[in-house]
Amino acid sequence: MRILGIDPGTVSTGVAIVDSMSGDLTSPFHSVIKTKKNQKIECRLTIIYDSIEKIILDMNPDEISIEEPFVSENPRTAIAIGQAQATALIIATKHKKPVTRYSAREIKQSVTNNGGSSKEQVKSMVEILLGNIQIKGPDDISDALAVAICHHNSKLIQNLTFRE
Repeated sequence: MRILGIDPGTVSTGVAIVDSMSGDLTSPFHSVIKTKKNQKIECRLTIIYDSIEKIILDMNPDEISIEEPFVSENPRTAIAIGQAQATALIIATKHKKPVTRYSAREIKQSVTNNGGSSKEQVKSMVEILLGNIQIKGPDDISDALAVAICHHNSKLIQNLTFRE
């Protein structure tokens, strides 16, 4: 199974492909979509849309998993993340890719077995789960990989549950 994980943001969106072959996880692609803070929101969302569409066309994921926005101290940030998430949902739907959304807590729980894990702990576990790779770049990359791994784990559990 090939999963596209997305950690949405209007300035920095993490994107990652995770492949599962016989239980082994690999990542043939992971990156970050960067936009400029001084650009209008519609321009940033267009860049995100076009970039995710290119990844879908080039990498042909079977499914897409996206981190849900959370409301923190700054509601404007949560709204912006929601706009980036909506952009990803639209492009996934356009290409008829199944989409699953996960909260940050669900992702951390799935990857580290602790819903309150730090970003460093998530990154370390993601590196281990992907065969001791070293992830270079912003946390958005390891977060996107974690979203994809969370979805992979969820599908494994779902398959075990439905077989009985």
